[in-house]
Amino acid sequence: MFSKATEYALRATIFIAQKSSVSNKLSIDQIAKAIDSPPSFTAKILQSLSGEAGVISSVRGPNGGFYMTSKAKKFPVRRILKAMDEDSMLEKCVLGLKKCSEATACPMHEQYKSIKQNLLRMFVHTTIEELAQASEKGKVLLNFKSQSK
Repeated sequence: MFSKATEYALRATIFIAQKSSVSNKLSIDQIAKAIDSPPSFTAKILQSLSGEAGVISSVRGPNGGFYMTSKAKKFPVRRILKAMDEDSMLEKCVLGLKKCSEATACPMHEQYKSIKQNLLRMFVHTTIEELAQASEKGKVLLNFKSQSK
């Protein structure tokens, strides 16, 4: 459904929400290992999630790394999609047609309309914190690889 970068961004954000704090920042290598992503690719993803997007925070230097604030953990999952420039996929035609609408619908429009509405609702009403908590409690499967510092 999403690009590999967005899949990694979702997993990285959940991992950072679970394992970091202002006093316990995570390195790119720790995050990359946990989400099974190449470090250089992970660095680009984390850059998209930090800065203007504000999903994650970072500090440079010897005691630096990546972390999430309590406020950022309350962001909806859709914020990650926006940071990765994939938010528009929730608005587009499933077949990629430019003129698909109620008046001029593609063959899948009617069936996909409710699915798209449900996806949008889920991404807007589910917070990063909820996903992190569900994963920690074992309600969902996210097998992060163990880190060694």
